[in-house]
Amino acid sequence: MKLFFVLLQSVWLIASTLHLSASSNPARLNPLIATDSASSSIAAFMFNSLVKYDSTGQKIIGDLAESYRYVTPTVIEFKLRHGVTWHDGKPFTAQDVLFTYNLIKSPKTITPYASDFRVVQSVNVMDDFTLRVTYKKPYFKALEIWMMGIVPRHILQNEKDIMGSSFNTHPIGTGPYVLKKLEFSKQIILEANPSYFEHKAKIERIVFHVISDPMTRFLMLKSGEIDIDSLEPMQYERQLGGNFHTSFGVIETVSHSYTYLGFNLRLNKFKDPRVREALSLAIDRQELIDILFLNHGKVCTGPFLLGSKGFNDKIKAPKQNRPKALALLKAAGYDSAHPLEFEIATSNSNAIRPYAAEIMQRQLARIGVKVTLRVMEWQAFLNTVVMPKKFDAVLLGWSLSLTPDPYMVWHSDSDVPGGFNMIGYHSAVTDSLIERMEGSTDPEKIASLQRAIFGQIVADNPYLFLVIPNEITVYNRKITGIKPTINGIWENYIDWEKQ
Repeated sequence: MKLFFVLLQSVWLIASTLHLSASSNPARLNPLIATDSASSSIAAFMFNSLVKYDSTGQKIIGDLAESYRYVTPTVIEFKLRHGVTWHDGKPFTAQDVLFTYNLIKSPKTITPYASDFRVVQSVNVMDDFTLRVTYKKPYFKALEIWMMGIVPRHILQNEKDIMGSSFNTHPIGTGPYVLKKLEFSKQIILEANPSYFEHKAKIERIVFHVISDPMTRFLMLKSGEIDIDSLEPMQYERQLGGNFHTSFGVIETVSHSYTYLGFNLRLNKFKDPRVREALSLAIDRQELIDILFLNHGKVCTGPFLLGSKGFNDKIKAPKQNRPKALALLKAAGYDSAHPLEFEIATSNSNAIRPYAAEIMQRQLARIGVKVTLRVMEWQAFLNTVVMPKKFDAVLLGWSLSLTPDPYMVWHSDSDVPGGFNMIGYHSAVTDSLIERMEGSTDPEKIASLQRAIFGQIVADNPYLFLVIPNEITVYNRKITGIKPTINGIWENYIDWEKQ
Protein backbone atom coordinates (compact mmCIF):
# COMPACT_ATOMS: atom_id res chain seq x y z
CA MET A 1 0.00 0.00 0.00
CA LYS A 2 2.83 2.39 0.84
CA LEU A 3 4.45 1.69 -2.57
CA PHE A 4 1.11 2.42 -4.26
CA PHE A 5 0.92 5.88 -2.67
CA VAL A 6 4.55 6.62 -3.59
CA LEU A 7 3.81 5.71 -7.21
CA LEU A 8 0.61 7.75 -7.16
CA GLN A 9 2.50 10.78 -5.83
CA SER A 10 5.14 10.40 -8.58
CA VAL A 11 2.45 10.33 -11.26
CA TRP A 12 0.83 13.44 -9.78
CA LEU A 13 4.13 15.32 -9.78
CA ILE A 14 4.81 14.43 -13.41
CA ALA A 15 1.28 15.46 -14.41
CA SER A 16 1.68 18.84 -12.73
CA THR A 17 5.04 19.66 -14.31
CA LEU A 18 5.18 22.07 -17.24
CA HIS A 19 8.19 21.49 -19.49
CA LEU A 20 9.50 24.50 -21.43
CA SER A 21 12.70 25.29 -23.31
CA ALA A 22 15.26 28.08 -23.16
CA SER A 23 17.64 28.66 -26.05
CA SER A 24 20.40 29.95 -23.78
CA ASN A 25 21.38 30.18 -20.15
CA PRO A 26 19.82 33.13 -18.34
CA ALA A 27 22.42 35.85 -17.78
CA ARG A 28 20.82 37.39 -14.68
CA LEU A 29 17.50 36.44 -13.07
CA ASN A 30 17.05 39.96 -11.78
CA PRO A 31 14.23 41.93 -13.47
CA LEU A 32 16.17 45.20 -13.24
CA ILE A 33 19.09 43.94 -15.32
CA ALA A 34 17.53 41.05 -17.26
CA THR A 35 17.96 42.14 -20.86
CA ASP A 36 18.22 38.78 -22.64
CA SER A 37 15.09 36.82 -23.50
CA ALA A 38 15.93 33.78 -21.34
CA SER A 39 16.47 35.89 -18.22
CA SER A 40 13.39 38.04 -18.82
CA SER A 41 11.01 35.15 -19.50
CA ILE A 42 12.16 33.09 -16.50
CA ALA A 43 12.28 36.06 -14.10
CA ALA A 44 8.69 36.95 -15.06
CA PHE A 45 7.48 33.85 -13.20
CA MET A 46 9.21 34.97 -9.99
CA PHE A 47 8.62 38.72 -9.74
CA ASN A 48 5.67 41.08 -9.74
CA SER A 49 5.34 44.72 -10.72
CA LEU A 50 3.17 47.43 -9.21
CA VAL A 51 0.77 47.43 -12.17
CA LYS A 52 0.06 45.46 -15.34
CA TYR A 53 -2.22 45.48 -18.38
CA ASP A 54 -5.60 43.81 -18.14
CA SER A 55 -6.54 41.06 -20.60
CA THR A 56 -7.72 43.60 -23.21
CA GLY A 57 -4.41 45.46 -23.22
CA GLN A 58 -6.37 48.71 -22.94
CA LYS A 59 -6.50 49.22 -19.17
CA ILE A 60 -3.81 49.29 -16.48
CA ILE A 61 -4.72 47.43 -13.31
CA GLY A 62 -2.98 46.70 -10.03
CA ASP A 63 -0.52 43.87 -9.44
CA LEU A 64 1.43 44.48 -6.23
CA ALA A 65 -0.56 47.70 -6.04
CA GLU A 66 -4.14 47.17 -4.97
CA SER A 67 -5.12 50.50 -6.50
CA TYR A 68 -3.73 53.82 -7.72
CA ARG A 69 -4.98 57.35 -8.27
CA TYR A 70 -3.74 60.60 -9.77
CA VAL A 71 -3.53 63.15 -6.97
CA THR A 72 -2.50 65.78 -9.53
CA PRO A 73 -1.37 65.44 -13.18
CA THR A 74 2.18 64.91 -11.86
CA VAL A 75 1.54 62.88 -8.67
CA ILE A 76 0.35 59.26 -8.49
CA GLU A 77 -0.53 57.56 -5.21
CA PHE A 78 -0.26 53.76 -5.01
CA LYS A 79 -2.03 51.69 -2.37
CA LEU A 80 -0.23 48.37 -1.98
CA ARG A 81 -1.68 44.96 -1.28
CA HIS A 82 -1.63 43.77 2.33
CA GLY A 83 -0.30 40.34 3.16
CA VAL A 84 2.13 39.93 0.25
CA THR A 85 5.35 38.13 1.21
CA TRP A 86 8.66 37.49 -0.47
CA HIS A 87 9.63 33.91 -1.24
CA ASP A 88 11.60 33.79 2.03
CA GLY A 89 8.51 34.80 4.03
CA LYS A 90 9.48 38.42 4.72
CA PRO A 91 6.68 40.99 4.21
CA PHE A 92 6.55 43.15 1.08
CA THR A 93 6.18 46.88 1.84
CA ALA A 94 6.46 50.29 0.20
CA GLN A 95 10.11 50.38 1.29
CA ASP A 96 10.83 47.67 -1.28
CA VAL A 97 9.38 49.85 -4.05
CA LEU A 98 11.45 52.85 -2.97
CA PHE A 99 14.55 50.67 -2.77
CA THR A 100 13.91 49.29 -6.28
CA TYR A 101 13.57 52.81 -7.65
CA ASN A 102 16.82 53.92 -6.00
CA LEU A 103 18.59 50.82 -7.31
CA ILE A 104 17.44 51.50 -10.87
CA LYS A 105 18.70 55.08 -10.60
CA SER A 106 22.05 54.08 -9.10
CA PRO A 107 25.05 54.62 -11.40
CA LYS A 108 26.29 51.20 -10.28
CA THR A 109 23.30 49.54 -11.91
CA ILE A 110 23.78 49.15 -15.65
CA THR A 111 20.25 48.86 -16.96
CA PRO A 112 18.47 50.25 -20.01
CA TYR A 113 15.34 50.64 -17.89
CA ALA A 114 16.83 53.58 -15.98
CA SER A 115 15.79 55.89 -18.81
CA ASP A 116 12.13 55.10 -18.02
CA PHE A 117 12.49 56.79 -14.65
CA ARG A 118 14.28 59.95 -15.72
CA VAL A 119 11.06 61.98 -15.43
CA VAL A 120 10.47 60.86 -11.82
CA GLN A 121 11.27 63.63 -9.35
CA SER A 122 10.75 61.66 -6.14
CA VAL A 123 9.24 58.54 -4.61
CA ASN A 124 7.92 59.06 -1.09
CA VAL A 125 6.79 56.35 1.32
CA MET A 126 3.70 57.55 3.22
CA ASP A 127 3.32 54.32 5.23
CA ASP A 128 4.04 50.61 4.74
CA PHE A 129 1.33 50.29 2.12
CA THR A 130 1.15 53.75 0.55
CA LEU A 131 3.61 55.63 -1.61
CA ARG A 132 3.47 58.69 -3.83
CA VAL A 133 5.43 59.21 -7.01
CA THR A 134 6.02 62.79 -8.14
CA TYR A 135 7.03 63.51 -11.74
CA LYS A 136 8.93 66.53 -13.01
CA LYS A 137 6.22 67.08 -15.61
CA PRO A 138 3.20 65.25 -17.02
CA TYR A 139 4.49 62.00 -18.51
CA PHE A 140 2.71 59.81 -21.06
CA LYS A 141 4.15 56.64 -19.53
CA ALA A 142 3.78 57.54 -15.84
CA LEU A 143 2.04 54.26 -14.98
CA GLU A 144 3.70 51.92 -17.47
CA ILE A 145 7.17 52.39 -15.98
CA TRP A 146 5.91 50.63 -12.84
CA MET A 147 5.46 47.42 -14.82
CA MET A 148 9.08 46.80 -13.80
CA GLY A 149 9.64 43.91 -11.38
CA ILE A 150 10.14 44.92 -7.74
CA VAL A 151 13.13 43.49 -5.82
CA PRO A 152 13.57 42.91 -2.05
CA ARG A 153 15.24 45.60 0.04
CA HIS A 154 16.10 43.23 2.91
CA ILE A 155 18.14 41.00 0.58
CA LEU A 156 19.92 43.63 -1.50
CA GLN A 157 20.30 46.73 0.70
CA ASN A 158 23.91 45.89 1.63
CA GLU A 159 24.89 44.61 -1.82
CA LYS A 160 27.88 46.57 -3.15
CA ASP A 161 27.93 45.07 -6.67
CA ILE A 162 24.41 44.49 -7.99
CA MET A 163 25.72 43.45 -11.41
CA GLY A 164 27.76 40.60 -9.90
CA SER A 165 25.46 39.79 -6.99
CA SER A 166 24.65 36.18 -6.11
CA PHE A 167 21.02 37.36 -6.09
CA ASN A 168 21.11 37.27 -9.88
CA THR A 169 21.33 33.46 -9.77
CA HIS A 170 19.47 33.01 -6.45
CA PRO A 171 16.55 35.41 -6.86
CA ILE A 172 13.90 36.08 -4.21
CA GLY A 173 10.66 37.53 -5.57
CA THR A 174 6.97 37.76 -4.74
CA GLY A 175 5.82 35.88 -7.84
CA PRO A 176 3.83 32.69 -8.33
CA TYR A 177 6.93 30.54 -8.76
CA VAL A 178 10.11 30.09 -6.69
CA LEU A 179 13.51 29.10 -8.07
CA LYS A 180 14.30 25.58 -6.90
CA LYS A 181 17.32 24.65 -9.02
CA LEU A 182 19.57 26.42 -11.53
CA GLU A 183 21.84 24.13 -13.53
CA PHE A 184 23.51 26.04 -16.33
CA SER A 185 23.24 24.36 -19.72
CA LYS A 186 20.86 21.79 -18.24
CA GLN A 187 17.72 22.75 -16.34
CA ILE A 188 16.12 25.60 -14.43
CA ILE A 189 13.40 24.33 -12.10
CA LEU A 190 10.69 26.54 -10.58
CA GLU A 191 8.14 25.42 -8.00
CA ALA A 192 4.75 26.93 -7.21
CA ASN A 193 4.81 29.51 -4.42
CA PRO A 194 2.36 28.21 -1.78
CA SER A 195 1.96 31.72 -0.36
CA TYR A 196 1.30 33.57 -3.62
CA PHE A 197 -1.12 36.42 -2.94
CA GLU A 198 -3.61 35.48 -5.68
CA HIS A 199 -3.52 31.73 -5.09
CA LYS A 200 -1.05 28.91 -5.51
CA ALA A 201 -0.47 28.08 -9.18
CA LYS A 202 -2.27 24.89 -10.16
CA ILE A 203 0.74 23.52 -12.05
CA GLU A 204 3.19 22.53 -9.36
CA ARG A 205 6.46 22.80 -11.24
CA ILE A 206 7.98 24.46 -14.32
CA VAL A 207 11.14 22.97 -15.83
CA PHE A 208 13.11 24.98 -18.38
CA HIS A 209 15.38 22.77 -20.48
CA VAL A 210 18.37 24.81 -21.68
CA ILE A 211 18.92 23.70 -25.28
CA SER A 212 20.94 25.93 -27.58
CA ASP A 213 20.43 23.78 -30.68
CA PRO A 214 17.09 24.59 -32.38
CA MET A 215 16.81 21.12 -33.94
CA THR A 216 17.22 19.43 -30.58
CA ARG A 217 14.48 21.66 -29.13
CA PHE A 218 12.22 20.76 -32.03
CA LEU A 219 12.81 17.02 -31.65
CA MET A 220 12.09 17.23 -27.92
CA LEU A 221 8.86 19.05 -28.67
CA LYS A 222 7.81 16.43 -31.23
CA SER A 223 8.52 13.65 -28.74
CA GLY A 224 6.41 15.37 -26.06
CA GLU A 225 9.33 16.22 -23.78
CA ILE A 226 8.46 19.93 -24.09
CA ASP A 227 4.87 21.09 -23.53
CA ILE A 228 4.81 24.57 -25.07
CA ASP A 229 7.08 26.14 -27.64
CA SER A 230 7.19 28.34 -30.69
CA LEU A 231 7.62 26.81 -34.10
CA GLU A 232 9.33 28.15 -37.16
CA PRO A 233 7.10 28.18 -40.26
CA MET A 234 9.22 25.55 -42.01
CA GLN A 235 8.83 23.23 -39.05
CA TYR A 236 5.10 23.83 -38.86
CA GLU A 237 4.42 23.41 -42.56
CA ARG A 238 6.73 20.56 -43.50
CA GLN A 239 8.18 18.75 -40.51
CA LEU A 240 5.18 17.68 -38.44
CA GLY A 241 3.25 14.44 -38.75
CA GLY A 242 -0.49 14.08 -38.29
CA ASN A 243 -0.04 12.45 -34.90
CA PHE A 244 1.58 15.67 -33.62
CA HIS A 245 -1.66 17.61 -34.09
CA THR A 246 -3.51 14.94 -32.17
CA SER A 247 -1.36 15.70 -29.13
CA PHE A 248 -0.75 19.44 -29.66
CA GLY A 249 -2.95 22.44 -30.29
CA VAL A 250 -1.86 25.48 -32.33
CA ILE A 251 -2.28 29.21 -31.69
CA GLU A 252 -1.10 31.54 -34.48
CA THR A 253 -1.05 35.32 -34.11
CA VAL A 254 0.88 38.29 -35.49
CA SER A 255 3.79 38.58 -33.10
CA HIS A 256 4.61 41.66 -31.04
CA SER A 257 8.08 41.73 -32.54
CA TYR A 258 10.09 42.40 -35.66
CA THR A 259 13.40 41.36 -37.18
CA TYR A 260 15.87 44.04 -38.27
CA LEU A 261 19.37 44.62 -39.57
CA GLY A 262 20.96 47.37 -37.48
CA PHE A 263 23.97 49.37 -38.64
CA ASN A 264 26.74 50.60 -36.37
CA LEU A 265 26.31 54.29 -37.13
CA ARG A 266 29.62 55.14 -35.48
CA LEU A 267 31.40 53.68 -38.52
CA ASN A 268 32.12 56.04 -41.40
CA LYS A 269 30.71 53.65 -44.00
CA PHE A 270 27.29 53.73 -42.33
CA LYS A 271 27.24 57.42 -41.47
CA ASP A 272 26.49 58.13 -45.12
CA PRO A 273 22.67 58.00 -45.58
CA ARG A 274 23.14 57.09 -49.24
CA VAL A 275 24.80 53.84 -48.21
CA ARG A 276 21.98 52.94 -45.83
CA GLU A 277 19.33 53.72 -48.44
CA ALA A 278 21.18 51.70 -51.07
CA LEU A 279 21.29 48.66 -48.80
CA SER A 280 17.59 49.06 -48.04
CA LEU A 281 16.73 49.17 -51.75
CA ALA A 282 18.83 46.08 -52.45
CA ILE A 283 16.92 43.90 -50.00
CA ASP A 284 13.82 42.01 -51.13
CA ARG A 285 11.89 41.66 -47.88
CA GLN A 286 9.08 39.67 -49.44
CA GLU A 287 11.60 37.06 -50.54
CA LEU A 288 12.61 36.62 -46.91
CA ILE A 289 8.96 35.99 -46.02
CA ASP A 290 8.40 33.64 -48.94
CA ILE A 291 11.51 31.53 -48.32
CA LEU A 292 11.90 31.60 -44.56
CA PHE A 293 8.40 32.23 -43.23
CA LEU A 294 6.30 30.51 -45.91
CA ASN A 295 3.86 33.44 -45.71
CA HIS A 296 3.58 33.21 -41.92
CA GLY A 297 4.59 36.84 -41.53
CA LYS A 298 4.37 40.39 -42.86
CA VAL A 299 6.89 42.90 -44.19
CA CYS A 300 7.91 45.27 -41.39
CA THR A 301 7.59 48.95 -42.24
CA GLY A 302 8.79 50.56 -39.01
CA PRO A 303 9.46 50.41 -35.30
CA PHE A 304 6.00 50.32 -33.64
CA LEU A 305 3.45 47.58 -33.19
CA LEU A 306 1.20 46.89 -36.16
CA GLY A 307 -2.31 48.06 -35.27
CA SER A 308 -1.25 50.31 -32.39
CA LYS A 309 -2.14 54.01 -32.36
CA GLY A 310 1.47 54.93 -33.04
CA PHE A 311 1.72 52.75 -36.14
CA ASN A 312 2.08 54.90 -39.29
CA ASP A 313 0.16 53.12 -42.04
CA LYS A 314 1.19 55.77 -44.58
CA ILE A 315 4.73 54.42 -44.55
CA LYS A 316 5.18 51.63 -47.05
CA ALA A 317 8.02 49.14 -47.24
CA PRO A 318 10.65 50.02 -49.86
CA LYS A 319 10.52 47.96 -53.03
CA GLN A 320 13.72 46.36 -54.27
CA ASN A 321 15.39 48.72 -56.78
CA ARG A 322 18.88 47.59 -57.73
CA PRO A 323 19.61 50.31 -60.32
CA LYS A 324 18.89 53.04 -57.80
CA ALA A 325 20.87 51.17 -55.13
CA LEU A 326 23.87 50.97 -57.47
CA ALA A 327 23.61 54.68 -58.28
CA LEU A 328 23.51 55.60 -54.58
CA LEU A 329 26.56 53.43 -53.83
CA LYS A 330 28.47 54.99 -56.72
CA ALA A 331 27.60 58.48 -55.45
CA ALA A 332 28.93 57.42 -52.05
CA GLY A 333 32.23 56.30 -53.60
CA TYR A 334 31.70 52.55 -53.96
CA ASP A 335 31.95 50.55 -57.20
CA SER A 336 33.30 47.22 -58.45
CA ALA A 337 36.87 48.43 -57.98
CA HIS A 338 36.16 49.71 -54.46
CA PRO A 339 33.22 47.65 -53.17
CA LEU A 340 31.39 48.25 -49.92
CA GLU A 341 32.34 45.52 -47.45
CA PHE A 342 30.91 44.74 -44.03
CA GLU A 343 30.05 41.90 -41.66
CA ILE A 344 26.61 40.83 -40.44
CA ALA A 345 26.74 39.29 -36.97
CA THR A 346 23.87 37.27 -35.49
CA SER A 347 23.12 34.44 -33.08
CA ASN A 348 22.16 30.83 -33.69
CA SER A 349 19.68 30.93 -30.79
CA ASN A 350 17.07 31.87 -33.38
CA ALA A 351 16.87 29.18 -36.06
CA ILE A 352 15.83 31.51 -38.89
CA ARG A 353 18.21 34.45 -38.53
CA PRO A 354 21.38 32.74 -39.83
CA TYR A 355 19.45 31.78 -42.98
CA ALA A 356 18.04 35.31 -43.28
CA ALA A 357 21.62 36.60 -43.14
CA GLU A 358 22.62 34.25 -45.96
CA ILE A 359 19.73 35.40 -48.16
CA MET A 360 20.60 39.07 -47.58
CA GLN A 361 24.26 38.29 -48.29
CA ARG A 362 23.18 36.92 -51.68
CA GLN A 363 20.81 39.84 -52.38
CA LEU A 364 23.49 42.42 -51.55
CA ALA A 365 26.08 40.62 -53.69
CA ARG A 366 23.91 41.48 -56.69
CA ILE A 367 24.81 45.15 -56.23
CA GLY A 368 28.47 44.38 -55.61
CA VAL A 369 28.39 44.58 -51.81
CA LYS A 370 30.65 42.04 -50.11
CA VAL A 371 29.10 40.72 -46.92
CA THR A 372 30.70 38.25 -44.53
CA LEU A 373 28.70 36.47 -41.84
CA ARG A 374 29.40 35.70 -38.20
CA VAL A 375 26.98 33.39 -36.37
CA MET A 376 27.57 32.96 -32.64
CA GLU A 377 26.14 31.36 -29.53
CA TRP A 378 23.80 33.85 -27.83
CA GLN A 379 25.76 34.70 -24.69
CA ALA A 380 29.00 35.12 -26.62
CA PHE A 381 27.18 37.25 -29.18
CA LEU A 382 25.61 39.42 -26.48
CA ASN A 383 28.75 39.83 -24.38
CA THR A 384 31.42 40.23 -27.06
CA VAL A 385 29.52 41.85 -29.94
CA VAL A 386 26.27 43.58 -28.97
CA MET A 387 26.98 45.06 -25.55
CA PRO A 388 30.50 46.36 -26.34
CA LYS A 389 29.14 47.56 -29.74
CA LYS A 390 31.85 45.75 -31.69
CA PHE A 391 30.02 45.09 -34.92
CA ASP A 392 29.43 46.39 -38.42
CA ALA A 393 25.81 45.28 -38.57
CA VAL A 394 23.69 43.02 -36.34
CA LEU A 395 20.70 40.91 -37.29
CA LEU A 396 18.38 40.91 -34.30
CA GLY A 397 14.77 41.34 -33.21
CA TRP A 398 12.81 43.57 -30.86
CA SER A 399 9.74 42.71 -28.81
CA LEU A 400 7.17 45.48 -28.89
CA SER A 401 5.10 46.98 -26.09
CA LEU A 402 1.46 47.97 -26.34
CA THR A 403 2.65 51.44 -25.33
CA PRO A 404 5.78 52.15 -27.39
CA ASP A 405 8.48 54.19 -25.69
CA PRO A 406 10.90 55.22 -28.45
CA TYR A 407 13.21 56.93 -25.96
CA MET A 408 14.96 53.71 -24.91
CA VAL A 409 15.95 52.69 -28.44
CA TRP A 410 15.91 55.87 -30.53
CA HIS A 411 16.80 58.87 -28.36
CA SER A 412 20.42 60.08 -28.47
CA ASP A 413 20.64 59.94 -24.67
CA SER A 414 20.08 56.16 -24.76
CA ASP A 415 23.40 55.67 -26.55
CA VAL A 416 25.10 54.80 -23.25
CA PRO A 417 26.69 51.64 -21.76
CA GLY A 418 23.91 49.13 -21.23
CA GLY A 419 21.48 51.23 -23.26
CA PHE A 420 19.28 49.87 -26.04
CA ASN A 421 20.46 52.47 -28.58
CA MET A 422 23.43 50.24 -29.32
CA ILE A 423 23.68 51.29 -32.97
CA GLY A 424 24.45 54.91 -32.00
CA TYR A 425 21.46 56.58 -33.66
CA HIS A 426 21.46 60.37 -33.14
CA SER A 427 18.80 62.61 -34.66
CA ALA A 428 17.91 66.05 -33.33
CA VAL A 429 14.53 65.82 -35.10
CA THR A 430 13.69 62.44 -33.58
CA ASP A 431 14.90 63.54 -30.15
CA SER A 432 12.63 66.60 -30.27
CA LEU A 433 9.60 64.57 -31.34
CA ILE A 434 10.22 62.03 -28.57
CA GLU A 435 10.54 64.75 -25.93
CA ARG A 436 7.33 66.44 -27.09
CA MET A 437 5.49 63.12 -27.02
CA GLU A 438 6.71 62.28 -23.53
CA GLY A 439 5.48 65.57 -22.09
CA SER A 440 1.93 65.03 -23.32
CA THR A 441 -0.99 63.29 -21.64
CA ASP A 442 -3.37 63.78 -24.58
CA PRO A 443 -3.81 60.33 -26.23
CA GLU A 444 -4.45 61.74 -29.70
CA LYS A 445 -1.47 64.08 -29.58
CA ILE A 446 0.73 61.24 -28.31
CA ALA A 447 -0.41 58.98 -31.16
CA SER A 448 0.18 61.74 -33.73
CA LEU A 449 3.71 62.33 -32.47
CA GLN A 450 4.41 58.59 -32.40
CA ARG A 451 3.41 58.37 -36.06
CA ALA A 452 5.76 61.27 -36.83
CA ILE A 453 8.58 59.53 -34.94
CA PHE A 454 7.85 56.36 -36.89
CA GLY A 455 8.14 58.22 -40.19
CA GLN A 456 11.34 60.06 -39.24
CA ILE A 457 13.12 56.90 -38.10
CA VAL A 458 12.18 55.05 -41.28
CA ALA A 459 13.41 57.97 -43.39
CA ASP A 460 16.79 57.88 -41.61
CA ASN A 461 17.32 54.13 -42.26
CA PRO A 462 19.28 53.36 -39.06
CA TYR A 463 17.80 49.88 -39.34
CA LEU A 464 16.56 47.86 -42.24
CA PHE A 465 13.13 46.89 -40.92
CA LEU A 466 12.61 43.42 -42.32
CA VAL A 467 9.88 41.08 -41.11
CA ILE A 468 7.09 40.83 -38.55
CA PRO A 469 6.88 37.06 -38.05
CA ASN A 470 3.73 35.30 -37.03
CA GLU A 471 3.89 33.68 -33.63
CA ILE A 472 3.14 29.99 -34.06
CA THR A 473 2.74 28.51 -30.59
CA VAL A 474 1.99 24.85 -30.02
CA TYR A 475 0.85 23.46 -26.69
CA ASN A 476 0.29 20.04 -25.21
CA ARG A 477 -3.45 19.32 -25.24
CA LYS A 478 -3.12 17.93 -21.72
CA ILE A 479 -2.87 21.57 -20.60
CA THR A 480 -6.28 23.15 -20.01
CA GLY A 481 -7.26 26.74 -19.24
CA ILE A 482 -5.14 28.56 -21.85
CA LYS A 483 -6.93 31.77 -22.85
CA PRO A 484 -4.95 33.79 -25.43
CA THR A 485 -5.28 37.57 -25.25
CA ILE A 486 -3.52 40.52 -26.87
CA ASN A 487 -0.89 40.04 -24.14
CA GLY A 488 -0.14 36.52 -25.35
CA ILE A 489 -0.98 33.06 -24.05
CA TRP A 490 0.45 33.48 -20.54
CA GLU A 491 -2.23 35.83 -19.20
CA ASN A 492 -3.77 33.37 -16.72
CA TYR A 493 -1.10 30.69 -16.39
CA ILE A 494 -1.55 30.25 -12.64
CA ASP A 495 -5.00 28.81 -13.43
CA TRP A 496 -3.76 26.32 -16.01
CA GLU A 497 -3.96 22.65 -15.23
CA LYS A 498 -2.14 19.72 -16.77
CA GLN A 499 -4.00 16.45 -16.86
